[in-house]
Amino acid sequence: MRIMQAVALVVTLGLIGVAAAEELGSKRPAPRPESLTATGESAAPLPSAEAGAAKPAPALAAPKPQPAVAKPRVPPRDPTRGTVTNLPLPRYVSLKGNEGNARRGPGLTHRIDWVFTRAGMPLRITAEYEHWRRVEDAEGAGGWVHYSLLSGVRSALVAQDLADFRDGPSDDAAVLFQAERNVVGWIQECEPEWCRLSIDGEKGWVRKTALWGVDAGEVIE
Repeated sequence: MRIMQAVALVVTLGLIGVAAAEELGSKRPAPRPESLTATGESAAPLPSAEAGAAKPAPALAAPKPQPAVAKPRVPPRDPTRGTVTNLPLPRYVSLKGNEGNARRGPGLTHRIDWVFTRAGMPLRITAEYEHWRRVEDAEGAGGWVHYSLLSGVRSALVAQDLADFRDGPSDDAAVLFQAERNVVGWIQECEPEWCRLSIDGEKGWVRKTALWGVDAGEVIE
């Protein structure tokens, strides 16, 4: 009798618990719909993160190459002409005064290497830079001299022990006078092989081979 009462009590309590659970909204989870298969064939695809992304901007076109501008062609410098005067190089001039400082470079700040002390002595210009000329004497000594110390009046130096000056450009012409080495004379005129000089008021023709300060074949009128 007591056993039956106990069973009845358990059944009654179970029914009361189910009723209470339903009232509280607690239900067993519904089974997964068959339409959602394990492989996901019928499921709608999830939106991709890249799908909503903005499309990349198109690449800018490369700039068109500009036509090359042809630079004016600069003719090569003639080494036989001065960069300042365009006169021939080398060429001969004479010392204008009694003294001329030859410097190591073209400027007053450069050291003086040589001093010319003989007015009228012939000098050979070998280079130009602005107001300066690089010169050398018969022995190759010299440096940079300011152009104001030089003269275009031509002179020549006797370059042999004793030179004969004649009354005409010929070895058969009479000898008028003689001049020793390093004597300076002023050039009056020159033919290809002879020059006429004035030395201390006397004038005569002498072979170019006896002089320094004039080029072979040079004609001076």
